Amino acid sequence: MSDSCDEDCLDCLHCVDCGVRGLDCLVILGWSRWAWKRCTYVGSDDSATWPPATPDEFDPVPRVCRLILAVYEPDLRHSEFPPSGGYRLNPDWLVKRVNYDHTLGHAPPYIIYVDRDHREIVLAIRGLNLAKESDYQLLLDNRLGMQMFDGGYVHHGLLKSATWLLNEESETLKGLWVENGSNYDIVFAGHSLGSGVASLMAVIAANHGDELGGVPRSKVRCYAVAPARCMSLNLAVKYADVVHSIILQDDFLPRTPTPLEDIFKSIFCLPCLLQVVCLRDTFIPDGRKLRDPRRLYAPGRMYHIVERKFFRCGRYPPEVRTAIPVDGRFEHMVLSCNATSDHAIIWIEREAEKALQVS
Repeated sequence: MSDSCDEDCLDCLHCVDCGVRGLDCLVILGWSRWAWKRCTYVGSDDSATWPPATPDEFDPVPRVCRLILAVYEPDLRHSEFPPSGGYRLNPDWLVKRVNYDHTLGHAPPYIIYVDRDHREIVLAIRGLNLAKESDYQLLLDNRLGMQMFDGGYVHHGLLKSATWLLNEESETLKGLWVENGSNYDIVFAGHSLGSGVASLMAVIAANHGDELGGVPRSKVRCYAVAPARCMSLNLAVKYADVVHSIILQDDFLPRTPTPLEDIFKSIFCLPCLLQVVCLRDTFIPDGRKLRDPRRLYAPGRMYHIVERKFFRCGRYPPEVRTAIPVDGRFEHMVLSCNATSDHAIIWIEREAEKALQVS
């Protein structure tokens, strides 16, 4: 009887041991699948099925990048950022320059510029300043589903900033548009944090053109460079004729799948944040993400500058792909050493200029 019990116990222990080993194998298999999926996913995969953009529609992008860079310039006559292409700003066409002393934390610094060669009245907004607490406050002033707007959801802090800026400059923009005639376009442009403010300004202006002197929607445009995720998917598609988002290869910001408050954490440890976001992102089904109407996305029509390919070293002649995605846009983080450098406005300008030259 005792021998039989001992044999039964040994059999049970053997079964338990097999079960533990099987569970270990499943865990290892799961992590291996995750690692393979993460490591083989590259930025070019996001737009692999998109058609190429025409040179005519992408032509304004290097010029817009140069206008945004002008916000950082203390003196346009002595540029700290020499242009990579042939476009140069005329200092005499600068109407207004506004810094943090004037915005008082309501918005990032910006300029208003009249481009008489291209018949554009441009309001350009700079990106996040790591040394300014007010910029962080704009990012953190939001939570999922906090702000409804025009049948969708938008980032609360960025909408407040856009509303303040329009109230502040509506008379200036209106005067310039009336003075120069109705053949001019009103262009809002921004980089990073400024792209979210510019996008929401364009959306408001497209709906309330009477406050700018009767500007029709067809005359309102926005270029969101390295865009922040600032509006729900239905609004991103609805205003695709007004807002144009420009993304360089692996840029992390348009892919950050949670509201912008996570960017505050990323400043201190971006690699750690990207690892955590990638892990979480892998185990959340795409269908579940897309069903949430509160989820924020990069706005408008997308232009993706692709210059690196899977298992190939170095940069290649860039190509630009474009689409208006309706089933999610840049939903997966990319583990790339270029995730932050691709966010830089100076790199985006250079690669956009190259793309135009080779197209």
